Amino acid sequence: MTNNQDYGTSSNLRVKAFFVKGLIGQNVGMEILKTFGLFVVTAVAEIVGCYLPYLWLRQDKSVWLLVPAALSLFLFAWLLTLHPAAAGRVYAAYGGVYIGVAVFWLWVVEKVPPSPTDLVGVAVSLLGMGIIMFGPRTA
Repeated sequence: MTNNQDYGTSSNLRVKAFFVKGLIGQNVGMEILKTFGLFVVTAVAEIVGCYLPYLWLRQDKSVWLLVPAALSLFLFAWLLTLHPAAAGRVYAAYGGVYIGVAVFWLWVVEKVPPSPTDLVGVAVSLLGMGIIMFGPRTA
């Protein structure tokens, strides 16, 4: 057998090398950070948009809280459109990050420390987000 039969053509090797370099290179790492960061900002916008009406309805706060709540929910919807992936995939992956941000919100804003099962649930949901957004796919 020749080397081309063992390892493929030289152009095939260049494609494989490019793929591996891209897979572990800085661009992929930055893409993951950008995606995760955008999901976190999106989750905060959604939580604020829902928490402010909760304060008005359940804790007798000002009705004027509905104005920033509506703006925050508009921001949330707009942020979801910034992802290049298919909408259903984005919504599914976003749910994993939302869970993590919601538990963090519970701890920081509502002063309720997360339980060990809360933390395990967050870890599982973030793993699911990573698989959905960055796993290999054909389409």
